Amino acid sequence: MAEIKKGILGGFSGKVGPVVGANWRGKDIIRSTPKSSSRPKTDKQILQQLKFKTTITFLHPLRNIQNRFFGTDAGAKSKVNLAASYFINNAIEIVDGLPAVIYNKVLITRGDLTGFQNVEAQAATGGVINLTWEDNGLQGNALATDKVSVVCYFEAVSAFEIFEGVAFRSDAEASITLHSSYQGMEAQVYAFIANEAETQACNSVYLGAVNLG
Repeated sequence: MAEIKKGILGGFSGKVGPVVGANWRGKDIIRSTPKSSSRPKTDKQILQQLKFKTTITFLHPLRNIQNRFFGTDAGAKSKVNLAASYFINNAIEIVDGLPAVIYNKVLITRGDLTGFQNVEAQAATGGVINLTWEDNGLQGNALATDKVSVVCYFEAVSAFEIFEGVAFRSDAEASITLHSSYQGMEAQVYAFIANEAETQACNSVYLGAVNLG
C-alpha cells in the first residue's frame, strides 16, 4: 500500500501497480518497478557486479571521512557517491578474472586544501608507524593549525584503522600505534590533511606498504 504524504498532488511512498514512489535526497520521485529477467547474466555484467561489490565493501568503513572530505556534492551525487565513482573507475584492476584494488590509486579524501610536502612513513618497533613531513603552513591555503590524519588498511584481515587529527601541519611529525594483533602484517598507509573547521581537505597521499615487525 502506498502513502500519499501531501494530498493528491503530493509525492507518495510505496508501490501502486507498476510504479514505486519514494523521496530521495529531498525530492519526490516515481519509477517503474524493475522487471525480472530469466536471461542469464553475461560475463561483463557479472564482472561489473563484482567490481561494484568490491568498491562498496572496501569504501564502507571510510564513509564518515568521505562524506566530509571527498570533493563537493555534484547535483544528485553525494560525496560518498563521488568517492565510489572515482574508486570503481580508477582504483580497480582485473587480476585472473577478478577485481583487485590498486592501492596506490586509492583516494581517501579529495579536495583543494594544500597537501603534504615530502611526507614519509616508516615502521618502528611495537607496532608504531612514524610520519614525517615538511611544515608548509605558509604555502597556498595551508595553515599551521590544519590537522593530519592517518588511515591504514590491512589486506590480510580486510580491516581499516583510522587515526584522525593525530597532529597539526606545523608539527612536521606524528606517530600512531597499531594493536599488537597486527604484528607481522603489511599495512597500506594513507594520510590526509583537513582544516580545523573540517570544511576542506587535501587529496590524500599514499605512503606505501609498511610491514609491522
